[in-house]
Amino acid sequence: MKVVIRAFFRTLRLVIGPFILLWEMITRPKGVSRPAQAQGKVDRECGMLALYEFKTCPFCIKVRQEMRRLSLPIERRDAQQPGSVREELVRGGGQAKVPCLRVSDKAGNSKWLYESDEIIAYLRGRFAPQ
Repeated sequence: MKVVIRAFFRTLRLVIGPFILLWEMITRPKGVSRPAQAQGKVDRECGMLALYEFKTCPFCIKVRQEMRRLSLPIERRDAQQPGSVREELVRGGGQAKVPCLRVSDKAGNSKWLYESDEIIAYLRGRFAPQ
């Protein structure tokens, strides 16, 4: 029974996925414009962040749209397929759930945020223009 259910959802993802990605592209928000010096500072701070995602996950799309709105060049890591990225997500954050934002500090400590609304609130609180 598990095989049938997995096959059903895999097929559903293959059929609906391209439409979801097309919708994301059509509804892409315009990013904020910052002075070059301010954007450079934001770019450096975003180097300490990584978003673990699935391409067609609606919650991941919600976070990516906010990243575009705030003009944040956060590294994106696809955790959908089994492999090193997914293992890193489970090892660091404790679960293979997306979206997940890894926030690292200069000392090498990491904080893992798992809920899309929590991630968006964090990004807005840290990077929204004043």
